[in-house]
Amino acid sequence: MADVLTETVLPEDLKRFEKIYHEQLYKNDVTPKAQFEYAWCLVRSKYPADIQKGIVLLEELYKTHEEGHRDYLYYLAIGTARLKEYSKALNYVRSFLAIEPGNQQVITLQQTIKKKMEKEGLVGMAMAGGVVLAVGAIVGVGMAIAHKVKS
Repeated sequence: MADVLTETVLPEDLKRFEKIYHEQLYKNDVTPKAQFEYAWCLVRSKYPADIQKGIVLLEELYKTHEEGHRDYLYYLAIGTARLKEYSKALNYVRSFLAIEPGNQQVITLQQTIKKKMEKEGLVGMAMAGGVVLAVGAIVGVGMAIAHKVKS
């Protein structure tokens, strides 16, 4: 399941679905299918700006097109998790599971998101601890030098 969060779209797929979406947008007649396929590619992009754009398109679909709520929630969870907005991603997962409680794919996604939160939380704590140690060492050296100068 970690692959879902790291998988990236092929550039030619993104271009193909982007072209279809923009052609329909130009005619002011975008189908939910075209918007979803483009958003689906965007949330799998390696660029955060693309992922964010995909999230916006999926949120719009979620509000206006009830038929695909499951799919929209699933890819909203993936997109927000890829942007490291884990709390938001888990909210989308919970909304999905309210519709379909036993969906193993989404339960696995939920577990993956929670593991990433824990891992990045531990890394963040380790980095903060390292900074505190470094600052402590600098202060200690400064105090030792100040004490030596006074003597």
